[in-house]
Amino acid sequence: MKKLIIALFCSAVSFSATAGGNIANGKALAEKYSCAACHGKDYNSPIDPSYPKLAGQHKDYLEHALIAYKRGDAPNGRSNAIMVGQVKPLSNKDIADISAYLHSLPGSLVLKR
Repeated sequence: MKKLIIALFCSAVSFSATAGGNIANGKALAEKYSCAACHGKDYNSPIDPSYPKLAGQHKDYLEHALIAYKRGDAPNGRSNAIMVGQVKPLSNKDIADISAYLHSLPGSLVLKR
């Protein structure tokens, strides 16, 4: 019985880590696709003020944005030639991993109330 409980716990932990995205893989993907080239080495200092700060951003928002760029000009899509080209090869798992990584970073985003 104890082994069954441990097995169930481990599978639940494994599932939640996968569902939330793999931070280490997200970091590797962000480096592979040179996200820092535009968004800054700390993902808080983009090279252009019109580019968003990504560090600390909500994971769900990042996933939504990347999926919208993957759609491109399609309904509910976003059209930016650079971003569309960057996300086309990404799988949904890759998107979840990158989003988890960027979300895990300390950000300088400020909420105003």
